Amino acid sequence: MRCVVVGAGAREHALAWGLAHSAQVTVTPGNDGMRAAGLFCTSASPLDLTADLFVIGPETPLVAGLADRLRAQGKIVFGPNEDGARLEGSKAYMKELLAAANVPTADFGTFDNPDEAVALLRRFSPPYVVKTDGLAAGKGVLVTTSLAEAEADVRAKLSGDAFGDAGSRVVIEEGLAGEECSLLVLCDGERAVPLVPAQDFKRVGDGDRGPNTGGMGALAPLSVMTPALVDQVMHDIVEPTMRELRRQGIEYRGVLYAGIMLTSSGPKLLEYNVRFGDPETEVIVPLFADDLSEILFAAANGTLSEVPRFSTQAAVTVVLAAEGYPTSPRYGEIINGLGDDGQLRDSVDGVTVFHAGTRRNEQGDFVTAGGRVLTITAVADSVASAREKAYRAAATVTFPGRVMRTDIARSVA
Repeated sequence: MRCVVVGAGAREHALAWGLAHSAQVTVTPGNDGMRAAGLFCTSASPLDLTADLFVIGPETPLVAGLADRLRAQGKIVFGPNEDGARLEGSKAYMKELLAAANVPTADFGTFDNPDEAVALLRRFSPPYVVKTDGLAAGKGVLVTTSLAEAEADVRAKLSGDAFGDAGSRVVIEEGLAGEECSLLVLCDGERAVPLVPAQDFKRVGDGDRGPNTGGMGALAPLSVMTPALVDQVMHDIVEPTMRELRRQGIEYRGVLYAGIMLTSSGPKLLEYNVRFGDPETEVIVPLFADDLSEILFAAANGTLSEVPRFSTQAAVTVVLAAEGYPTSPRYGEIINGLGDDGQLRDSVDGVTVFHAGTRRNEQGDFVTAGGRVLTITAVADSVASAREKAYRAAATVTFPGRVMRTDIARSVA
């Protein structure tokens, strides 16, 4: 099978790596770390490429309708059309759909007037949650116990100073308490099947301190997300969502990423993403026991029939980020500890390096070229063993100003 993966980050590196076990893979545009690992990368538009399956990684091209244009060319695409991608493109639309589908979620209000938004904040109890309505690369969410900070964030977003047009409306939500987890689900327009539950760590600092990021690490499987809880989430959250999408005339083919809070009154949906999570992909793909290309092709083709099988092992990924991430990352720093193939110079068994924001300079060195630079993923027989391997490997990769959390998966290892 010939596959095209659209994107340039660690998520796309992991997808291409997984697909390449059984398929011929092209990545557009890809990155230098993927090229070093032997993946074929091209600057050509996906619209100009030919393949049996197109897998769209990031949310931005999905929201912009890339899947629609590819399907109009008769291509088989894993990724929702623009109408389905609104679930991530507009948090206000998502919350309205959840209400129509009677999905358990946090109480909310949508505002373009800062005074009205602040009035709702003052009726809620901490923690306060403020979200941009539009796309903000995973950084448009503030969760704080400070009412003053939440009010200032509302005004900054609605003024356009914080996120431009993406913040022209905000969603105010009640804060939910509990353990947060990620359940990614494959959808073929009619059916939905769950993948192995995962957990990511969004704050930049240890102990979940500091600003939200795109994610600083992840683990899978998540033991607290039992098979019974997965069934409950599918029954109470995912399946009603799929029914409402179909009622609206939306045929959703791709991955539906459900961010779940396990509250004292049961699982509640925090939000949906319409693509594979990053860094969750880097722990889910290495655990696939089935042929990834065949499974994604079945979902894209409307013929998904079975729940994918996963290894009984565990995976932990640790993100190495640039100094200043997430607000003002520093680029161009030489990365030490990688070989010519972009993997660890001193290899650790079961460890794979997925490149997020790297490039090669004129001397052939890998240098930092993004906020999140590398994800170091380890697979082992337990979360504790995978965690130890991931951190042992991460210690061998250095660059000036490197940012890394030291507590990924600590509480469950």
